[in-house]
Amino acid sequence: MTLSSKRRSPESRFRDKLRFVPTSRLAGWLAAGAPVAGAAYAASPELGTLALLAWNGTLAAFSLADLWSLPRLPDVRVRREAPERVDLGRPFETRLAVSVDGTRRPRSGWLLDDLPDTFETDAGTAPRRLAFEGGAAATVVYAVRPRERGRYALRAAFVRLRGALGLWERQAHVPCEAEVRVQPDLSGVRGMLASLQRSLVLDGKRVYRRASSGTELQGIRDYTPDDDPRAINWSATARARQTKVNLYQPERGKIVTLLIDCGRMMGVELEGQTKLDRSLEAAMTLAAVALQRGDQAAALAFSGRLSSYVPPGKGLAHLQTLNDALYDLKSDAAESNYGLAFAHLARAQKKRSLLVLFTDMENALFETELVPYLVRLRRTHPVLLLCLQDPVLREWSRIGVTRLKDAYVKSAAYKFMEDRRAFAARMAALGIETLDVPANELALAAVNAYLEMKSRDAL
Repeated sequence: MTLSSKRRSPESRFRDKLRFVPTSRLAGWLAAGAPVAGAAYAASPELGTLALLAWNGTLAAFSLADLWSLPRLPDVRVRREAPERVDLGRPFETRLAVSVDGTRRPRSGWLLDDLPDTFETDAGTAPRRLAFEGGAAATVVYAVRPRERGRYALRAAFVRLRGALGLWERQAHVPCEAEVRVQPDLSGVRGMLASLQRSLVLDGKRVYRRASSGTELQGIRDYTPDDDPRAINWSATARARQTKVNLYQPERGKIVTLLIDCGRMMGVELEGQTKLDRSLEAAMTLAAVALQRGDQAAALAFSGRLSSYVPPGKGLAHLQTLNDALYDLKSDAAESNYGLAFAHLARAQKKRSLLVLFTDMENALFETELVPYLVRLRRTHPVLLLCLQDPVLREWSRIGVTRLKDAYVKSAAYKFMEDRRAFAARMAALGIETLDVPANELALAAVNAYLEMKSRDAL
């Protein structure tokens, strides 16, 4: 059923495919003629008819003049300025410049940007005022916050321009194309790579970093409490009168392969972001750390099918390659096919590498094929399994018991949490490290696990 124009929202009516729209001023002048015509009819019907025709005829003449003063459609141009790449959930500034060629100049107007539904603006979806102030150009600047990753084509904007008399407005759908790529939030990655501190800091927390067991001497630095005493350089300590330790360069050139599950369960939202969004941010952070330390990084995204594969590469420039291949991944409605992903990995990548699997614990618990595949891979590759904790289970396990229903809910939450702990213990017994961490700690846990494994030459 179609809603009447009175019940539809202003921004919906703004998108009507009309070339000319009457203003409230014209409606007011039409309404003002009613009492004039009524008073004239009270005196004489002929006089009332004459007054009505004169009033409406005058308005029609002024309307024609106002319509003629409106700019022609080919003369209206809109230029958009927006960044090509933005981070998910972080606002960015977009600028729309409206210009009018020719001699017909508008007095004022309105603009409504034709944005995707996943973009939020600082003023909602209401049209924005255009102030030409006697000139032929007006600019609108506002902030936009993307809520989903992907590639978005911003194609046009809706413009209404008001004439000199303000009785009519010309409406146009003006092209102003731009492409915006919404990628995982890499602000933490950029901040970490730009940091010159001795210890890496991620999201305000210290990342594990101890003297590695490499053999090539990289340098000498001050001793910290978590350093191995066997690395103390006694000669340098005696000269500086301060405890110094040798810093060894770990073996470089190892391969870190990121396996990203894009199946049905990864589309579940946790604390404002999906599990897939959180996993991608953690994966890109881990790739940045690995590339910075001279290792190579590869990536394989899959669901019921293979979504994307990036072969191993080195150098921080390869981080952009990974980002271009993974930034627009979406979770599928299909279940994850681990066999297909691991079979492709076995064919495409023969060298030993650290396999980091970002998946959902529920899949791991109930997918009978996953554990045999991981055990088989463990024979030639170190495997790290990373999962996100369910905050709902944690909240349910802490509720107070005042009713029988509360007891059932709390016991069920404990049962599911115990199943997750038992699975992690089982994987550890098979030599597969499994981390089940909160969403805001996933990147930190992934980097810490990688650095710890690298420090003991487990890659």
